[in-house]
Amino acid sequence: MDELRAISEAYGEPAPPTLREMTEARARMFQEPASRRRVRLGWRFKAGLGVVASGAAVAVAVTVTGSGSPAPPAPAVDLGRQAVLAAAEKAAAQPTGKYWFSDQIQGQSYIMRPKTGAYAIVGAHSETFFWSAAERGGGNVGYGRDLPARPFTERDAAAWRRAGSPKEFRVWSNDHYWTYAQKATKWETDDPDGEGGGRFYVQGTGGKELTVEEIQNLPDDPDALARMFFTLDTPRDRLIARRAKRASPALPASRWLGVTASLLEDVPLPPRVRAGLMRALAAQPGVRSLGAATDPLGRTGVALAVDNPVAKVDGEFGAPPQERGEYRSRSELVFDKETGELLAEQDVLTVPGGAYREQPPGFVINYWVVRDTGWTDTVPKPPAKLPF
Repeated sequence: MDELRAISEAYGEPAPPTLREMTEARARMFQEPASRRRVRLGWRFKAGLGVVASGAAVAVAVTVTGSGSPAPPAPAVDLGRQAVLAAAEKAAAQPTGKYWFSDQIQGQSYIMRPKTGAYAIVGAHSETFFWSAAERGGGNVGYGRDLPARPFTERDAAAWRRAGSPKEFRVWSNDHYWTYAQKATKWETDDPDGEGGGRFYVQGTGGKELTVEEIQNLPDDPDALARMFFTLDTPRDRLIARRAKRASPALPASRWLGVTASLLEDVPLPPRVRAGLMRALAAQPGVRSLGAATDPLGRTGVALAVDNPVAKVDGEFGAPPQERGEYRSRSELVFDKETGELLAEQDVLTVPGGAYREQPPGFVINYWVVRDTGWTDTVPKPPAKLPF
């Protein structure tokens, strides 16, 4: 452990991962079997489209110590679930166009502990924007910028002011200390492809890549979509299935949410397919409705959730004592009731512990927000205005 710490101090903070590294890392995270999956405690971005968590940003020394609590059986009338299904009906009516774009915001919560009192900040804070032409050869471009780290709530802001209103925050994340600043960077472009377009990588599904034609021909039947995207068929998955004596290596519920989020965030699904995918997710065991929910931008919607496994952070890779311990969380997808669009994917604390021992249930550990997405007939441009 001392050797790891010495190496870290000698080389300082590593460079943030590239777009390619982030994309590949998100895929690896969703492909990890449950016994090896790690909880996301932080990530850092530079530019482009990517991940819920990058491989260079998977949590330090986190192991799964048990499965999440089983969801209670759905009542005869589940108004929350019906609200999600109603949103799916509206999703089936959205238009298409020549270019598809997605504007996404990522953030991770950290706890600062000065002598004047602890407070939470949002770090690893970035915005990504990309567009792709519907036709091959029409081009595709990814952009990214860092957003200012900031106190999470008004209460946190008051504690931050009592601490002297520091402009930088040094936090432990991914076996390292990171420093986040209260400033934004300009948009950067990550390897634009003028000849690209028309192909989309489906993260978390074992390497599926679909053309626009294939996407347009996807089924809208929920059962067919569940068979297509909620099981994997890689050599490792088949090996896991054989060892478990299962015919089909079905994904755990938390990965159903992740794959669904990736599809809705990163792939221009036809409205009818998007609606079918929402229905497929709502029908899976372990997926429950939360009814009304609010995303980090303050937008209200309806949410589906799954309980995550118990997470344990230990000191194997040098995590300081205040970061160690166990906690529970749930993963949520928040949908707009009016349009059926995905608003956010977020990890929410349910049983405090570890780094979050002083935070109340409902505290947002990390989030991936869809600020805007859709089709347009003109070449999209990233927004100039900051989201916060």
